[in-house]
Amino acid sequence: MRESDRLATLRAPLVSDDPAFPSGRWTGYYMQAGIRFRQDLDLDFTDGVMRGGGIDSVGAFTVAGNYCVESHEVTWVKSYTGGHDVDYRGFREGRGIWGTWRLDRYRGGFHIWPRGEQAADVDRLAVEEEEGVTVGAPTGCEGDGPSPDTASGAD
Repeated sequence: MRESDRLATLRAPLVSDDPAFPSGRWTGYYMQAGIRFRQDLDLDFTDGVMRGGGIDSVGAFTVAGNYCVESHEVTWVKSYTGGHDVDYRGFREGRGIWGTWRLDRYRGGFHIWPRGEQAADVDRLAVEEEEGVTVGAPTGCEGDGPSPDTASGAD
């Protein structure tokens, strides 16, 4: 390998270790009180760490969490600028990430997908609310970066 090729490889940005987790623009919604609220996100998936930000009907937010290539589980904290934090937990299956969000005693479902992909089974949703959702590092993966901090607030 030529020295210039080796250096270019070393400088290349890290990318997701799985095509199921493409970095870039995502869109979707979360459910609250039976109403679907749109959310648009810019996400980066690198080496088990998920980062990014976006906007929804509440306002601008950042995203920090983890994903597991083996189990396709994803957990993150959505932190509204100057506001509250919401815990998310889901799984990459079909076209998107499906799961639940939780904030204190409030919870609901969500579905996000890479922009350009069609939302699969949109009617399937109303994403069943899950009892006892625990947010933390994805199961089945060790050392996938820092676990998101759990905080209080409302989506």
